[in-house]
Amino acid sequence: MFAAGGMVMKMNVKVTAKKMQVDGLIEYAEARLRKLERFFGEDFDAKITASSQRGMVTLELTVKHDNLIFRAEQSAQNKNDALDACVDRIIRQIRKNKTRIEKRLQSTAFNNGFGDDVEEQADYEVIRRKQFILRPMSVEEAILQMNMLGHSFFMFKNGETGETNVVYKRDDGNYAVMEPGYD
Repeated sequence: MFAAGGMVMKMNVKVTAKKMQVDGLIEYAEARLRKLERFFGEDFDAKITASSQRGMVTLELTVKHDNLIFRAEQSAQNKNDALDACVDRIIRQIRKNKTRIEKRLQSTAFNNGFGDDVEEQADYEVIRRKQFILRPMSVEEAILQMNMLGHSFFMFKNGETGETNVVYKRDDGNYAVMEPGYD
């Protein structure tokens, strides 16, 4: 929480670092994330995960507000440049989906001509529905099945937990698992 122009901000910023120091990143992040206040008001959560590999910093920014989740990931030579690019990406995501999300964002978010130059996207059209039996399997089996099918994701019933999970291939070539979470 910090004060800006006499107003107390409720922005919650969490920073996690892997194999690197984050000296000054929290202060810089709070200053840069102020750009998002026009959309979310003063109440949103931001999670920053930074890691260093081969002289490059990879930064992942996740912003949560009112059940909306925005995520951006960027690599750069320094953490500030990576954060700047992530914030700009999230703003582009918001602008691209302006008509769908403006009801849930702060009412003044798109005033003052902001976003007028963005093409409005057509409504999403579901062109196919698919049903299949979820068989219990391990995460490793699900990844193997996904790769054999040539898909970028695969939904399955986790044999250990009994929950429906999704495995997917990340842009960095690694795999990830999505598991249900409950509030």
